Amino acid sequence: MSTLKVKPLGKSGRVIAVTPENAGWTYVGFELYRLSPGESAEAATGGRETCLVFVTGKGRVSVDGDDFGVLGERMSPFDGKPWSVYLPQGSRWKVMAQTELELAVCSAPGLGGGLPARVIAPDTLGQETRGKGTNTRHVTNILPEGEPADSLLVVEVITPGGHTSSYPPHKHDRDDLPNESLLEETYYHRLDPPQGFAFQRVYTDPDESGVREIDEAMAVEDGDVVLVPRGYHPCAACHGYDLYYLNVMAGPKRVWKFHNAPEHEWLLK
Repeated sequence: MSTLKVKPLGKSGRVIAVTPENAGWTYVGFELYRLSPGESAEAATGGRETCLVFVTGKGRVSVDGDDFGVLGERMSPFDGKPWSVYLPQGSRWKVMAQTELELAVCSAPGLGGGLPARVIAPDTLGQETRGKGTNTRHVTNILPEGEPADSLLVVEVITPGGHTSSYPPHKHDRDDLPNESLLEETYYHRLDPPQGFAFQRVYTDPDESGVREIDEAMAVEDGDVVLVPRGYHPCAACHGYDLYYLNVMAGPKRVWKFHNAPEHEWLLK
């Protein structure tokens, strides 16, 4: 199996745990909890800022002992916008499931910004449709550049069956602003219906001898995570199966500036 694909371990508790240490990179962390009613997850953020995303279900949230109430609304990631909570470094959080709950924990280095913890409600989230034809996909910005955070960028995308996404292929692996930013990225994939599969390719430009340092094409199933340390990373949803993914990005600067693969850029014209 690809070293860039992470499959869930078990069906309950913390089923995904991507850290900078086990991913072999510097910035992005991603965890996923699947909890039954009455079960809870909790942790300290330490030196990292965190965004809790209620992928599905409801849970009662407390931060540093303060009750943030019961959050969450949708029971499918394909049905409406998510509830989320932003947590600065130095916080302690707890979520107790009120229903079956799927909770994503997105993290990146805190930079001492002194931001308060806050609830990110669905009605505050911007949505947009990108692309055209069979490259159409629907984007929900949870923690975009224009909202306060130190390092994290968090976004959801729904790609209809038979469509492509993160396409034409683009990359963001060079700290070369204003042309391109360096951002590590994770993709958390869900399928509707869940027995489906989609495809994702992660690849770098060839070197002088024509060899690509990374060139992996993966079949992704419901619940898989794909790591994008660098390179281009397009997705394709198969006919009959809609694809959802939750992206977490972070790097040395909180700017999303990507570079399109030049041989495919004609598709934008």
